[in-house]
Amino acid sequence: MATIQHEILIEVGPEHVWAALRDIGAVHERLLPEYVVDTRIDGDVRFLTMPGGNVIRELIVTVDDDVRRLAYSAVEGFQLPLTHHHASFQVLDAEDGRSTLVWVTDVLPHDAAEQVRPRVERGAQVMKATIEQQHSA
Repeated sequence: MATIQHEILIEVGPEHVWAALRDIGAVHERLLPEYVVDTRIDGDVRFLTMPGGNVIRELIVTVDDDVRRLAYSAVEGFQLPLTHHHASFQVLDAEDGRSTLVWVTDVLPHDAAEQVRPRVERGAQVMKATIEQQHSA
């Protein structure tokens, strides 16, 4: 299994970053507003609607407030040839009231990591910008 780990420094305190991440039904508003147009929750399943109409179905594995960690698995609606996807976010304290967002994604087949990595990196940049903008507003 290929693992992609990406860390990004966010100029906002961890409580604010975690509040945005743990709001699992508001991805389209609080994290990726240009990349997700709607989010719907049905029990432990999250449905993300993309701008082209594609819907990704994710299983929410855990939302852990104690360690500020969210884990999920995309199970349907891949735009890439994936047979497995599991990811987690964790919000860590950083210096001067900032946060480090750690995003770990495991995928199969192994060579899919080449296509997933730039999406993770871009997604982290968009989340950073969105959270910082919303916090300063």
